[in-house]
Amino acid sequence: MEQVKPMKLMALDQEDLQIISSLVQDSVLKLADIKYLPAERRLVLTMNRYLWETNASNQKKRMRARSVLSISRVDAVKAQNINQANDDMVLSLLCVLFEETNAPAGQLKLEFSGGAAIAANIECIEAQLADLGAVWEAESKPEHNLEG
Repeated sequence: MEQVKPMKLMALDQEDLQIISSLVQDSVLKLADIKYLPAERRLVLTMNRYLWETNASNQKKRMRARSVLSISRVDAVKAQNINQANDDMVLSLLCVLFEETNAPAGQLKLEFSGGAAIAANIECIEAQLADLGAVWEAESKPEHNLEG
């Protein structure tokens, strides 16, 4: 098995969040892997993250790792175009965005393929990304058709 240093990052502002967004692009997860913990004011996503950072250094490496994205200081969560009764629904994460509403508060939005989205009202940006362990070879590299 390939040795790759596990990723562990924290985002406290929009610039940090953009870095995390680029690292979780094309992560896949099931609906059951998304947990909103209102008592802890936390939204947690456990995903199979595509390791874009290994692909950038060697075009032949296509790796994934089990990773957790934890978003803190969450006041409310809404879902759009997600069948919440289907825990086996597979989602492909495209990006993480933040729109400030009343500094430093705002809405953090997780956009998935197919028009699905999760919006979290947050007190401020406080997100952590951590790889959980071993990596494995991915069958393919995610690709996006950017032409209409």
